[in-house]
Amino acid sequence: MAPSAQTSREHAADQIAAAHSIGGRSSAARHAASPSTAQTDPSHDPSGILQVDFEPDKPPSRNSSFVADHVAPVPDRPVYHAFFSPALAPFRRRYFIIIGRATLLIIVLMWACLPLYWGALSSAAERTGNLGAWFIDRDGSRVGRGLAQAVQKYSAPGPRLSWQFFDANDVGDDDDIIDMVLQDRVWVAIVVQPNATTKLATARVNGDQTYDPSTAIKVYYSQARQEIATGNYIVPLTTQLLQTTTSAYATSNAQRVFAQIDSNGEPNSTALQMIANAPQTISPAISWTMVNLRPYQAPAAQAATLVGNIFLCIFSFMITMANSTARAILNPHMPFMPYMVLRITIPLIAYLPLSMSYALVNLAFKLPLGTKFGLGGGFMLSWVYIYLGMAALGLSLEAMITILTPRFTPFFLFTLILYNVSPVVLPDELQPAIFAYGGGFPIWNLSEALRTIMFNTNSHLGKNIAVIIAWILLSCGTMTSFTWYMRRREMRQLYAHAAKGRAKAKVPDDAPPDAEKGKEKQKSVE
Repeated sequence: MAPSAQTSREHAADQIAAAHSIGGRSSAARHAASPSTAQTDPSHDPSGILQVDFEPDKPPSRNSSFVADHVAPVPDRPVYHAFFSPALAPFRRRYFIIIGRATLLIIVLMWACLPLYWGALSSAAERTGNLGAWFIDRDGSRVGRGLAQAVQKYSAPGPRLSWQFFDANDVGDDDDIIDMVLQDRVWVAIVVQPNATTKLATARVNGDQTYDPSTAIKVYYSQARQEIATGNYIVPLTTQLLQTTTSAYATSNAQRVFAQIDSNGEPNSTALQMIANAPQTISPAISWTMVNLRPYQAPAAQAATLVGNIFLCIFSFMITMANSTARAILNPHMPFMPYMVLRITIPLIAYLPLSMSYALVNLAFKLPLGTKFGLGGGFMLSWVYIYLGMAALGLSLEAMITILTPRFTPFFLFTLILYNVSPVVLPDELQPAIFAYGGGFPIWNLSEALRTIMFNTNSHLGKNIAVIIAWILLSCGTMTSFTWYMRRREMRQLYAHAAKGRAKAKVPDDAPPDAEKGKEKQKSVE
């Protein structure tokens, strides 16, 4: 038993020595030994076992070759600090700088964009005189002349329409006036119907109970041309004018009629009986009929013509951000022209299902897409315009993200929305002249095209699609230019970095490091 125990102890000692020989040097030092050295080293015997003689003053390391000699202690749990702790001072400073810069940029963005939208609405009531309003007298007698004079003298406080008076022979019949309203040549037209005075007098004399005072005047307008302008100004102001003038005429007419009945000091019983049979010939005597040539009969259409365009821009922004992340994977590995084809075609393909989904929402809420071209044709045409509008907005974001980077692109998104939507909320006549720029922007033309499809308003579909396509081409051009510039700048930076690397590589290997050079200079000075 004694020899076997001694043999076991010797075997264990040999294993410990071998372990010490492996851990005595770091892995880098062991791999630094050349093969020739290993071959000539007398510590290597033919069996391949490394033989090491330990020095008494340098005991071997007990650490594994795969573990660093000095490892920082790992805490049992993360160390947290309060926000105002001195340990977080540098991080807190960076935090406040980021928040401060963002706040400042947002304030600048507010003053650059919000005054435009506020300005689009602020002076509308003062500009109602720019809305074209016509007064046509086809009667040519007491009713027509009396109303024309009353309208000319009308001066109510607040916003008013500027009425222009036309001779009936100069503007044609009512069908011609209707065409002028539908062609956007005039916002509202008051037409005193032919023989209005004669019809009123005849009905009063004969006691005609079927006489309808509202046939004396017709008012033509198109609500769908711009529902906010017609609802807030055209209809209320015209109604207020007619209420005042017709009431004044009815009062003066009643005074004149009763004076004639009692002209000899004795009332005419026959005339009084006729008035009793047809009292509407005295009050109101004359009235009007509002003829809405293009009713805005779908309130949900405002989502498609105004607010929905904002959503369309946001959806375009989302796909732009996704494309920015995806194309960054391929950018370093593709030449310029194939990369540009990728940048342009992939968003255009992505806009197809997105715009179709948007158009289907309009169809689901039964917007009147079949008013002008039928339901099928109207739906497909609306989808084409929505797709092109989305492409115009989305590609402009694709172009600007190249320069601004995803970090600042949301600022451009806000600007794009505000400058596109501001001219759309009201017609040009109710806004300062500067807002005429809207005719050259995508959302204005998309909104007008959808109005034409849904409500059969005055058509400018050719001009609308031309402007939108021009924006698409402009965005493709700017995107190409910006991408070329950014790639060129990146290549210059890479070349500069490579030149610095080559310059450092030319420094001799035996040259002392900068720290040692400093020490040598200090010694020479001493």
